[in-house]
Amino acid sequence: MTRRPPRTAALALCSLLLAGCGGTAATGTTASSADHQGPLVIGGDNSTESRIVAALYEQLLTAAGEQVTTALTPFADPADSARAVVRGEIGLTPAYETALLRAMPGGTRPGDMASALSTALPPGVVALRPARAERGVVLAVTRDLAHRHALRALPDLRRAGTRLTLGGPAAGDPDAPSPAALTKAYGVTFTAAPKGATADVLVLRGTDPVIARRDLAVLADPAAVVPPEHVFPLADAAGADRTARDALDRLGARLTTTELAALTARVEAGRAPAEAAGAWLRSHGLIG
Repeated sequence: MTRRPPRTAALALCSLLLAGCGGTAATGTTASSADHQGPLVIGGDNSTESRIVAALYEQLLTAAGEQVTTALTPFADPADSARAVVRGEIGLTPAYETALLRAMPGGTRPGDMASALSTALPPGVVALRPARAERGVVLAVTRDLAHRHALRALPDLRRAGTRLTLGGPAAGDPDAPSPAALTKAYGVTFTAAPKGATADVLVLRGTDPVIARRDLAVLADPAAVVPPEHVFPLADAAGADRTARDALDRLGARLTTTELAALTARVEAGRAPAEAAGAWLRSHGLIG
């Protein structure tokens, strides 16, 4: 698979677009995937979701006949793995829309995410088609509360009373909506859940296994208070040929938030990401 010359233009833009581009690369990825012929290097961060999606990429592309290898050590976070693609140290990583834009100066939440990513990324780095899966923040309630008040979307919470509490594992996430934002969008007033208490409305990642384990009802967000956070392949344009892009498109069409959450639960229960990814790909007919 041909790699193009080092991205001097991209590296010049790096300081403008991605703060901290001089960070440490993952061990085993110091040779640029963009300045020599060789396998496409796949890297990711240490989150469960990233390790799973990187394993999906690796096995899917291998089955498609692509030459790939994986970085030996995970990066600290999605921004670091994105910077590694910009620097040419790796050729492919799982990325997330809003998280990537947040790493860029003046990164705002645009109406057209695809256009914003295309404009923001340096030459030679491409945001490929996003998967259906999101790892973004969601707001959820118990099935009992949902049934009692016919709750399907956030505006419906007005039927559930005026003393609802808000909190949960993702309440401190940068994308988590503030009580003020929810009040402005939906006319719902919240108080913070007391320490140690379970909130009426839980703020979670959409891939959190607790959603399925507790059979929680995720509420729709028609005003889009929470920004999108689809999983997408961030790639070296020269390294991701048509075969690779077609294979990744097939994966994205099948990989939903529910499916990624189920994979996350299996890995957090002790299954290796590569094992879980392989079984999932075979069960969906994506590899033999």
